[in-house]
Amino acid sequence: MQFVKLGLLAGLAVGALVAATPASAQVTLKVWSIDGNDRPGIADTFSKEFDDANDDIVVEYRYIPFDELVNETLRAFATGNAPDIVSFDNPDFALFSSRGAMLDITDRVANSDIIGKAEYFQGPLNSVTWDGKLFGLPKYTDTIGIFYNKDMFAAAGLTEPPTTWAQVVDYAEKLTDPTHNVYGATFSARAGEEGTFQFLPIIQMSGGDANKVNTEGAAQVLDLWKEMIDNGWASRDVLSLGQWDSTGTFNAGNAAMAISGPWEIDRMVEDAKFDWGVALLPTITEGGERSSALGGFNWGIMSTTQHPDEAFRLLEYYVSQEDRLFPEFGNLPARGDIALPVTGVEKKDAALKVFQEQLQYANPRGPHPDWQKISKAIYDAMQQALTGQMSSMDALNQAQATIDTIFN
Repeated sequence: MQFVKLGLLAGLAVGALVAATPASAQVTLKVWSIDGNDRPGIADTFSKEFDDANDDIVVEYRYIPFDELVNETLRAFATGNAPDIVSFDNPDFALFSSRGAMLDITDRVANSDIIGKAEYFQGPLNSVTWDGKLFGLPKYTDTIGIFYNKDMFAAAGLTEPPTTWAQVVDYAEKLTDPTHNVYGATFSARAGEEGTFQFLPIIQMSGGDANKVNTEGAAQVLDLWKEMIDNGWASRDVLSLGQWDSTGTFNAGNAAMAISGPWEIDRMVEDAKFDWGVALLPTITEGGERSSALGGFNWGIMSTTQHPDEAFRLLEYYVSQEDRLFPEFGNLPARGDIALPVTGVEKKDAALKVFQEQLQYANPRGPHPDWQKISKAIYDAMQQALTGQMSSMDALNQAQATIDTIFN
């Protein structure tokens, strides 16, 4: 019923927008996002639908790679060539909001018949809030857990997924099979935001956070990760692989465990030719503190737009379609009023329940205007430790020295 209701509202909203606007008054809106490169995504799909449904607005969509989005948008804003709407990873939003680069939409949202601020989860909403004002809207949210190959586990005499990081290493050794090109585990430890996304929860589990990264527990887990890489229980490729490619290794049957998120579920259902499951992210000690990354992207209208009213109409359309995020794209809505469907696919429904539970322990990255610098300090330390350039604690201490200059 929820989907039918939202779908009808969306249709009415678009119909009303078309009817209320003269066909001769045409403007162009530029939208930038990371969607639509290797598969249809939210931004490219919804933008085209809105463009097709509205004669008075032309939507020009541009795909930008994840690692280039922030710097490309900063350059465009500085030179007066910014898009009208952009979709950022949630920790990057504060950088733009604090610089006056995003349009304050507080009053527009309050007066909207389509957007309800109270429906959003507080964590994602905090990431689009700056100085008490609303500068964007959550696009979707996600987190990470540990996927595992049940067939490989059974063959190795393992009946349950690992619950601690030490157990991950123990299992990885047992599950590695070089003769069949199978690694025990895969994850993303690349020098970029995805690396921070996977390592920051370890810091948070050990009592730290973005402002306190040199914890004993974080150093301990880095040592465990290095042990897996050094012994060939995890491929050295984890130092450069993003999450999508890393999980692809798991889907192909070349890794027995993978750290990844719910965006992978649909692909896994289609590609994985084995029995698999997902469990909560392991803790440092048995029964210890839980954490997980709060992922997801946000929408925002840039303050330089010449068409704020039309841009907000497009933003309203995006919101009106959020009941489709999980069924069509495998993303979790950042709202509590959208009931997720039971798909009837046993593995998919079981995995979704785990990720919904994991979201209870998900912690944000920031928000902080200098998040890029903080994140770089974290993933640089991770890389230095895993490649043996420095001990884990020395690398984290060096990162802490950099971070102290940002927070103090």
